[in-house]
This record gives sequence, C-alpha cells and structure tokens, in this order.
Amino acid sequence: MPFWQIHYLISDQTKYEVSYWGFKHKFEFPIVKILDHKEKWAELEKSNNPFAIIVMAHLKEMETKQDINQRLFWKISLVKSLYKKGYGKKDILLLYKFIDWLVALPEDLGRRFHEEIIKYEEERKMPYITTAERIGIEKGIKQGIKEGLLKGVKLGLELKFGTEGLKIYPEIEEIDDVDVLEAISEAIRSAKNIEEIKEIYKNIK
Repeated sequence: MPFWQIHYLISDQTKYEVSYWGFKHKFEFPIVKILDHKEKWAELEKSNNPFAIIVMAHLKEMETKQDINQRLFWKISLVKSLYKKGYGKKDILLLYKFIDWLVALPEDLGRRFHEEIIKYEEERKMPYITTAERIGIEKGIKQGIKEGLLKGVKLGLELKFGTEGLKIYPEIEEIDDVDVLEAISEAIRSAKNIEEIKEIYKNIK
C-alpha cells in the first residue's frame, strides 16, 4: 500500500483504527445504551454530572410519547432539577435549551411549561433565561391566549347571532388587547343584540 494511502477500520462499533505512513492509531471504547440506565434512575438523580441530566431527559422523552401530561410533568421536573443541583448559569442555560428541544410539547402545554419555569425562576431570584428568550416566551403566551379567545368569540357570535354575528368578527380579530377580548367573550353570553358587543370595542379602534 503506498505510504500516502490512509486506511480506516471500524469493527463492531467499539473500535476505530487509522493508519498512515506506517503509523497506526487504534481506539477501543465501550457501547453505552440509554435504556440500560432506566433501572439506575435513583443514581442519575443524585449525580451532579450534566450527562446524567441528558440521559434522564432521553429516558423521559421515550417513556412519555403516549402520555403528554406526564411529559409536561417530567419536563418541568428536569428543568427545576438544574437549579437544585447548583449548576452555574451557563450550564443551566445550555441544559435548559437541550431539554426544551428534546422533550417537545404541543403549543398549549409548551406555554404552561414556560410559565411554570419563569415563575420558578422568579421565586428563586435566578433569572437565567436570557432577556430575549423571556420576551419571546411572553409574546408566545400572549399570542396563544389571544388566539384562544378569538376562537371562543367567533364561535359565540355564530351560535348567538348566526351570520349577522360573524359579520363583525373581522373587526374584533384586529383587536390586540387581551382584556378587551375577554370582555367581549363575557358580553356575548348576556348581549341581546350585536350593538351591545360593538359598544365594548368601538372606542378603542
């Protein structure tokens, strides 16, 4: 084999070998399976090694695929444990981002997760989530609340006033004030006509 040719050998996924110019490097390493640590959960909880959190996150991500509420519970628990273990700000933020990415939640539960973590940080006076992330989360929460209210208002208008009620929905859809939307939603229950609904928001347009 020419001296410049490089030869690689990988065997059983436990060895790596490379040779060139007559020199040879060989690495041997064990295979570690995430599932093998399922029975070692108590040890993982006690460990301050950041990789223990990563293993725990992977295990709970796999275990909760069919139970979204349990997934929310464990995602919150895992992130809170970062603070309890005494990690520094940099490590907490990196591990938080990893858990948030790995243990995915639907939009509504995602908002509940972020609300819980923000509240927990405020209680401990440890605002480790960056300002940009916090603003983004708060905007997402507000947007989610607004979308939910608008769906309720639209349904309420249709059920109470039929097609006439839906005619004013485009005007209501432009309202950003969540408090006003909540007032409209409440008013639909007792309103006798569409004008009573318009009275709530006509002065803010």
